[in-house]
Amino acid sequence: MKAVILAGGGGTRLWPLSTPKLPKQFQKLASDKTMLEETIDRLDFLALSDIYIAINKDHLKLVQKICPKIPKKNIIIEPALRDTASAIGFAATIIEHRHPGEVMITVSADHLIQNKKEYQKMVRKAAQVAEREDTLNIIEVVARGPNTNYGYVRIGKELAKSVYELDKFVEKPSLTTAKKYVKSTKYLWNTGIYVWKASVLLGQYKKHQPRTYKKFAQIAALLGTTKENSAIKKIYPTLEKISIDYAIMEKIDPSLVRIIKADLKWADIGSWKTLWEELASSPTANVTRGPIELTDCKGCLIYADNKKTIKAKGLRDTIIVDTPAGKIAINKKTGKEIKSLL
Repeated sequence: MKAVILAGGGGTRLWPLSTPKLPKQFQKLASDKTMLEETIDRLDFLALSDIYIAINKDHLKLVQKICPKIPKKNIIIEPALRDTASAIGFAATIIEHRHPGEVMITVSADHLIQNKKEYQKMVRKAAQVAEREDTLNIIEVVARGPNTNYGYVRIGKELAKSVYELDKFVEKPSLTTAKKYVKSTKYLWNTGIYVWKASVLLGQYKKHQPRTYKKFAQIAALLGTTKENSAIKKIYPTLEKISIDYAIMEKIDPSLVRIIKADLKWADIGSWKTLWEELASSPTANVTRGPIELTDCKGCLIYADNKKTIKAKGLRDTIIVDTPAGKIAINKKTGKEIKSLL
């Protein structure tokens, strides 16, 4: 099995800690390790030579510094940001060229997964299904609340323990609909943790995205030659900018998909509010990092990342982040609106 870690995103909603120069996957948000390092640690059942990292071209030196033991040839540099369909298909092209018939797992570097044991167990289960059935498998989790920022899947018939047919994908629902999903046992959060053979995935590109597949084939023909780099720089930026959900997953025959139901304590850290929800020990607990002194504060997230002490008194449900790149102070309920402020 090979793993592909997607680490090319920007994470603007976690400004001012996350910036274009140093986005959230390279930040220490939930522990004393960066989110990228945490992602690699969760894959410690694999050899480091089996782990690939797909990155923005501007972050090569940074990734090499953070992950010096990952082979340089395993760092996949995207010449342009063309969304997940391009990034994942490009990675599959490389893996199939180097390791024909190999199963690959695709994960994001900015996800928080606190149940490592379950994660590894379900990755192995999904890999076994992929090997046996040539299916496209997604590890999904039980919805822990009516989150309107996540996509959902409706599961069908249970085929084996924790393995289900796919009924349908559902995009980000309204709050009313999300509440109904949480009460139901049929809907799971869509994590975007994919497990499949690279060759099987590329077969779906050939069927549903033939133009993109043709360009991947052009790149594949030159991999390992002196023209490899120039071909990638020329062809990759011409790929359609589209997510893999829209490009592939919503178009394929549902019978080719398997849902692996897991209890990962998973979250996509897309906002400061989400980070507080995942790390707070109770509804009134504070989450802090750095030199913080609080008096009578409840439900706050306060990060100091510039060695200056923050003192606060009497705050409720407040987010304060102070970094060399800037400062914010915002009500936790409106935390997801940071992107609009920028």
